[in-house]
Amino acid sequence: MKRHITCLSRIVMQNHHAKTIPNTRFLSTQEATERRNHLFTLEKKRQQENVGRIEKIEVNYKGVPKDFTLVMNKDISTPYDCAKHMSEWHVESSALALLDGNVYWDMHRPLTENCTLQLQNFTVAEPQQVNKAFWKTCSLVLGACASIAFKENVTVKLHSFPGPDIRSGSFIYDIDLPTLPDWTPTHQELYTITAEFVKFARQGHLIERLEVGEELALEMFKENEHKSKQIPNIARTNGKVTLYRVGKHVDISKGPLISHTAQIGRVSITSIHRLTGSSDSDIKQLYRFQGVALPAGVILDHFAFSILTERAKKLNLARSPINKFVERQDSNKENVAARA
Repeated sequence: MKRHITCLSRIVMQNHHAKTIPNTRFLSTQEATERRNHLFTLEKKRQQENVGRIEKIEVNYKGVPKDFTLVMNKDISTPYDCAKHMSEWHVESSALALLDGNVYWDMHRPLTENCTLQLQNFTVAEPQQVNKAFWKTCSLVLGACASIAFKENVTVKLHSFPGPDIRSGSFIYDIDLPTLPDWTPTHQELYTITAEFVKFARQGHLIERLEVGEELALEMFKENEHKSKQIPNIARTNGKVTLYRVGKHVDISKGPLISHTAQIGRVSITSIHRLTGSSDSDIKQLYRFQGVALPAGVILDHFAFSILTERAKKLNLARSPINKFVERQDSNKENVAARA
C-alpha cells in the first residue's frame, strides 16, 4: 500500500497540470487543493480499472412516471445514471437515492447489487434525510469557498463541520486561520464570501464520493494537521475514509450528500464567530463560519428570509473541537451534534 501511495504522489508531481506543486508540508491553500484533486482523480481511476469483468444487476425503480426495471453495471452504474434513463427532471431534481426502502445512497455512488430504487427530491413526504444531506453539503461547499475566498498570503486550514442540527438555524464549518488571529469580519467580507458561495453553487458541480484507505487519506491531507489527526480515528472501524469532491475541492464526510451544487438555491453567509480554547487546549482558536440556505426552487420573500438570516447569525452551539467550548456545551446536550 505504501508503494501505491508513493506512486500516486510521484504521478501527481509529474502531471503537466501540477509541475509547480512542491511535495512538502508547506503548500499554499491553492496548491494543497490542486494536489488533493489530482490524487482523488488518480485513485478514482484506479478503482474503476480494478472493477474487472463487468457484471449486470437489476435495479427495480419505484416512482413517477411508473415502476420499471433497469439492467445496469455492477460497481459502475450509479443512481444518477439510472435517472438519465428517465428524464431531465429526474436528473436535475433527485438529491438522494433510497435503496430497498431503508438505505440512503449518494446519487453518484456506484450500485453494488440488485436493489429497488427510489429517487428522493426536496418535496418527498419524509424529507428529513434529504434535508440533512442538503445541510451537510452546504457545509462542504462553505469549506470550499472559504479555501478560495482569501488572498494567497492567508493560510486556510479547514478543521471540521459538525453534523447538521436543522433546529439550530445554520450550517457551519470550523476553520483555522493562523495568520488572522484577531480577525473581525466586516459586513462586506461576509457578503464577499456569500457571493463566492453563490458563484460556486451555480456552476452545478457534481458531488462525487470516494472511499480510500487510511494511508492515502493521510497523504492527501498531509499539510493539514487537523485532518491528519482526525483520519486515524475515522479509519479505525474498517480502515477506510469517505471523501467527497466538489469542483476541485476534496473533503472528509460520512455523507450522504446531495447530487450537485445547482440544487442549492438562495444562500447567505451570516456570521463568523471566534472560538477560543483554554491554555491547555490542543487548538487555541478557530473561526466558526455560519450560513443559511434554501434548496433551489424554494421561494421565500425578503422578509421571511431575513428572519432566517437573523437567526443564523447567532452562535451555533453545535459541538466544537475546542475543549473550553465543548465543556460549556455539555450542560445543553440537545444541541450537541455528531460530527458529519
